[in-house]
Amino acid sequence: MGAREGVEIRLTVDELAARAGVTVRTVRFYGTKGLLPPPELGPRRVGWYGAEHLDRLGLIEELQRQGLTLAAIERYLAWLPQDSTPLDLAIHRALVASWTPETAEELSRGQLERRAGRALSPAQLERLAAMGALERTPDPEVFRVDPGLLPLGVRILDVPIPLETLLAARAVVLEHSRATAHELQRLFRETVWKPYRESEPAPAELERMKELTDHIQPMVAQALVTAFQRSLREELGEAARSVEDAAPPG
Repeated sequence: MGAREGVEIRLTVDELAARAGVTVRTVRFYGTKGLLPPPELGPRRVGWYGAEHLDRLGLIEELQRQGLTLAAIERYLAWLPQDSTPLDLAIHRALVASWTPETAEELSRGQLERRAGRALSPAQLERLAAMGALERTPDPEVFRVDPGLLPLGVRILDVPIPLETLLAARAVVLEHSRATAHELQRLFRETVWKPYRESEPAPAELERMKELTDHIQPMVAQALVTAFQRSLREELGEAARSVEDAAPPG
C-alpha cells in the first residue's frame, strides 16, 4: 500500500469514506466500477485502504466538478500509469483543480430569470442551452447554469441568429477546442509529466507543480482568445477582399 512522506495510511472503508467526504456506498460503488483499486485484505477479510485510494477519491471529485461522467472518469483514470503513486494522484488532482472552470449552479426558473434580468420564454431557454449557457435537468423547472456564459448568452438572445446556426457554431467551437485540449494534454504529458515521473521528486514538488499550472492556465486561455481574434480578423479581411475582387468594375 502506498505511503505519504514515509507514513503508511491504513483505513477501513468507513474511515476512508469519512476522510474523503463520501458515503461508504459510494466507495463500494466506485470499486465495482473499477474507479478504485481493491483494498488490501487483512485478517477476517477486513479490507484496508490507503493513501492511493484517498487521493484517487479526491481526483474523482475534481473530475466530477468539471462535469465528467463516470464513464469519462473511468477512461481518464485508465490513461494514468499503472504504477501511479499517491503523490502522482495528488499532483493530478492539483492540476485538474487549477484548470477547473467556474462550477455550474443549479437554479430554479425564477432564480434564473432574476439572474438574467428578464423573463425567459421556452424558445429563449432553448437558445441559451444551444449556446452552452445552461443545461436542463430532470426537473423541468431547474437548470444547471454556467455563471460565466449566462451574461453573454442573455446579451445576444435578441440577435436574429437562427437556432440551427447557434448549434452548428457551438459544435465547431467544441470540436476545435477539444482538439486543442488534446494536443496540449499530449504536450504536457511528454514535456512535464514524463520528466517529473522519471526524476523521483520530493513531495514538495506537488506545490511547485500546482504553482506552475496556476501561471500557465491564464496564459494559455489568453493565447487561445488572442489567436482566435487574429484568425477571425484575417478571415473577415479575406472575405472582404473576395467581395471587392468579385464586384464588377465601376
